[in-house]
Amino acid sequence: MKKLWGGRFTKSAEEWVDEFGASISFDKELVKEDIEGSIAHVTMLNKCEIVTDEEATLIKEGLLTLLEKAKNHELEYSVAQEDIHLNLEKMLIDEIGQVGGKLHTGRSRNDQIATDMHLYLRNQVDEIIQLLKELQHALYTQASEHVETIIPGYTHLQRAQPISFAHHLLAYYWMFQRDTERLQDSLKRINISPLGAGALAGTTFPIDRHYSAELMGFEGIYENSLDAVSDRDFIIEFLSNSSLIMTHLSRFCEELILWSTTEFNFIELDDTFATGSSIMPQKKNPDMAELIRGKTGRVFGNLIGLLTVLKGTPLAYNKDMQEDKEGMFDTVKTVTGSLKIFSGMISSMKVNKEVMSRAVKKDFSNATELADYLAAKGVPFREAHEIVGKLVLTCIEKGIYLLDLPLSTYQEASPLFENDIFEVLLPVNAVARRNSLGGTGFNEIRKVLERISQTKKS
Repeated sequence: MKKLWGGRFTKSAEEWVDEFGASISFDKELVKEDIEGSIAHVTMLNKCEIVTDEEATLIKEGLLTLLEKAKNHELEYSVAQEDIHLNLEKMLIDEIGQVGGKLHTGRSRNDQIATDMHLYLRNQVDEIIQLLKELQHALYTQASEHVETIIPGYTHLQRAQPISFAHHLLAYYWMFQRDTERLQDSLKRINISPLGAGALAGTTFPIDRHYSAELMGFEGIYENSLDAVSDRDFIIEFLSNSSLIMTHLSRFCEELILWSTTEFNFIELDDTFATGSSIMPQKKNPDMAELIRGKTGRVFGNLIGLLTVLKGTPLAYNKDMQEDKEGMFDTVKTVTGSLKIFSGMISSMKVNKEVMSRAVKKDFSNATELADYLAAKGVPFREAHEIVGKLVLTCIEKGIYLLDLPLSTYQEASPLFENDIFEVLLPVNAVARRNSLGGTGFNEIRKVLERISQTKKS
């Protein structure tokens, strides 16, 4: 098949070479964006009197016909035409005749593909931001219902201090808030137009880049044509932001998986997000949480892959940069799917409040309350720490817990202990008293939830 760029060549590549070099198998994902950019480009060409009104009308009608066919999955792509741009240009010429060839005036595939990816990522980032907000809403709803549900807090995966379950959930709320803000900030670098930069040096035609950018809803243009066609920072930034999103999801998945074990039994995931075993009838496996945890690695891989592609490429465009798309598409699919699944898991999970409550009564996570009690009465904290450590050791040796010790034992350790120590040691009081800003105290959590509520309304 004749190539649209084949005038200089005397030989054609074998079919398998064409297949290796072609990108149409994956960049057909950009068909709508490519047509949108082409419509803006020909509209600009017409405004600048580079193509006539009649030619512009004919080209736009042809592009809209192709767009309708694309929506109905009626387009047939050819490996021989390599990529989405040449495929659509060939289809347009077949649709309206040789005037379709005028569409490429004043542009290159280099600025065309960069434009497509800016349009694509702008739309996808907007969707991911919305999905993050939906996940935050699910966390907010669960937290609102579990302000006074107490769960062991951990460091080193060892019992540390009792905390509100709402407090734990809201920790992830704020992680996803930062993810949202990073994506929102990245739109400043995504929402700019490279169209009109040409292959690398601009064009001799009197084009209006600001006008075509305005038609596509971009907020600005690249100021340097070399930078416009070779920049993939905006994709790397998206992959980096996505890696952080997946890191946060993966950490949460690990906790959901632990909490749903028989050993913890803090939560039960809805059947919709679990699977059974082909051999063990009793099994209920947290497969969706495990899968999100696993898919995190592929998003990391996509980031490292593109960084590696770009690290040695000179300006401007190089064929290496064809490798920028599959990882981007895969990351969008992975992140959007993971966020949708995760929102469902959080919204539908059952919280075993009584199990959580029993857990904090059978450990030493209230030991810090004793140290703080003594410190509040003037004992240097390091000395208080040692006194309490010895009391914990006494309990371990006797197979009991701090609430089981008699007052006499406490007063032997320090005469400053009084009968109120048993109220101080109650997990509910240990949590309720921590009302420092950002703490796990119930009143502080309610204030946070109120601030979130007001933000959601504004």
